Amino acid sequence: MNSDRRPPTADARSQITDNRQRVAGICVALLAIALAACASAQTSALPKFDTGVDPESWATIPAGEFLFGQQSERVKVDYAFEMMVTDVTNAQYARYLNRALADAKVKIVNRQIVGAYPGDAFTGYRHEKKIEAGDKLHLVVGAPDLRIVYDGASFHAKPEYANHPAVAITWFGAKAYCEYFGWRLPSEIEWEKAARGTDGRAYPWGDAIAKNQANSYNSLDPFERGIGAQGDTTPVGFYNGKTYAGYATRDAQSAYGLYDMAGNVWQWTGEVYKGTHYRYLRGGSKQNYEYNLRVWTRNSAEPDYYAASVGFRCARGK
Repeated sequence: MNSDRRPPTADARSQITDNRQRVAGICVALLAIALAACASAQTSALPKFDTGVDPESWATIPAGEFLFGQQSERVKVDYAFEMMVTDVTNAQYARYLNRALADAKVKIVNRQIVGAYPGDAFTGYRHEKKIEAGDKLHLVVGAPDLRIVYDGASFHAKPEYANHPAVAITWFGAKAYCEYFGWRLPSEIEWEKAARGTDGRAYPWGDAIAKNQANSYNSLDPFERGIGAQGDTTPVGFYNGKTYAGYATRDAQSAYGLYDMAGNVWQWTGEVYKGTHYRYLRGGSKQNYEYNLRVWTRNSAEPDYYAASVGFRCARGK
């Protein structure tokens, strides 16, 4: 078949290349705009729910024996103490930062909040790291997972996360918060008794768990982006039997009325064990499957570790 089509000239080929590059550039720009709009929509669309649970409230944990650990070892706590009903929230931690900065209890150094720590005894055990006295990291200002913003003069919680648990806080930062108010991080035994009660239950509310009873992996709560997503933190006390935007929760209080003792975020505990620099966490998080939320499950990390799935609450009295 005859045709009068001829190969393009060099000038034509150059023009074609320029056009393709221009189109490609436009496509990239449009994609970037679309992604930015999507991210903005996700942030602006973050649900806001008032759970009705007061993060300033405390629960009394009575003295006495309880069953500790997976093997249900009988342990006695010979004193009553109190624990926060919820994890410390972003709003609470932001208020603390403003007060602690004004009181020179912490300071900002190279966009890091740091505070003095007396150091740990060092035994030289295998893999043990020496933690000497000095300023230690509490949080990184502007860290992607931090839900607290610094405007150059003061700290405030991101409004959509104000009543969510404070995350991206190190063990040093959690300890400093509690001690600023004359409180402390709970021991592992105190934490487990507060979560478990005295009847040896596997979860704070009983021996079985449903998807709508705790913020765990694929719990399908309104803060997840879809099936299989790790999701986000939920407001403190979210799993209290209420229905939010069609999502019906089960009441997940512990025997003593504490919320979020399973799921949402891991919680720092206070012990400094001999021969190790690691600190221990309890409760599991939004990133864990349901079976990892059992009351005896523990995790560990170095004291300057921080993440979007790690928070804390305080204890007082002894």
